[in-house]
Amino acid sequence: MATINAASYFKLKNLGALTPGAQADIIVIENLNDFKIKQVFKRGELIAENGQLIKKITSHKDLKIRSSMNVKWIEEKDFKIKAAGDEAFVIEIIPEQIVTKKIIQKIKIKDNLALADPSRDILKLAVIERHLASGRIGLGFVKGLGLKKGALASSVAHDSHNIIVAGTNDQDMLKAAVAIIKMQGGQVIASENQIIEALPLPIAGLISKESLKTVRDKSHSLIKKSKMLGCKLEDPFITLSFLALPPIPELKLTDKGLIDSLQFKIIPLFKK
Repeated sequence: MATINAASYFKLKNLGALTPGAQADIIVIENLNDFKIKQVFKRGELIAENGQLIKKITSHKDLKIRSSMNVKWIEEKDFKIKAAGDEAFVIEIIPEQIVTKKIIQKIKIKDNLALADPSRDILKLAVIERHLASGRIGLGFVKGLGLKKGALASSVAHDSHNIIVAGTNDQDMLKAAVAIIKMQGGQVIASENQIIEALPLPIAGLISKESLKTVRDKSHSLIKKSKMLGCKLEDPFITLSFLALPPIPELKLTDKGLIDSLQFKIIPLFKK
């Protein structure tokens, strides 16, 4: 039922069932209680039996996968926010929650530009569309990360998984975003225009090619170094990944702008 329902939904007519004309991707098990696998067939060919590989299958390192980092050229000016008032709607993080609060805050203004204000824990937030190179970038503010310097960026951003960047300044936000693009996805920390830690996730911008240990160690290092920059959350990258998820109340940011999740509509950044 798991395979036929998925295949039917996505109209994959040659997959999902043991039937004439379907691709013979088959697992043979001894019984339904232990679920011990005896044989594995791929496209009708026996490739493994009793836990032993019979025929070499294509390694992920041999696969040619189109990059999923399709981003229109970005520059530092793309992160600038023109002030349309001195009060803005800000996403306030609730620690260890994916829900957020919609709050109104006075925003630091200079030369008619709205700036991050790390002294008050108000950072800039950007969501960069990365699938169609549309050039769409949503800009806003977030409170609760605690970052005192630098920027954090990730291509893991539910559910559209665009590039999300939070930072104290435009230069580091650009540096982090460009690093994500060059790695074909991942998680990055930038500070003083340098990349100080990075975890590449080149498979769809979500998955690593490296071992579990390597990914674990890099993840721990990302958290440790984010805290060295002042971040006060247990895992800022988990929190960051949900700040672009529009169905979750109260306020989120997407590449199309700021989303009021209770009204489920795009709202202006600045309070009128």
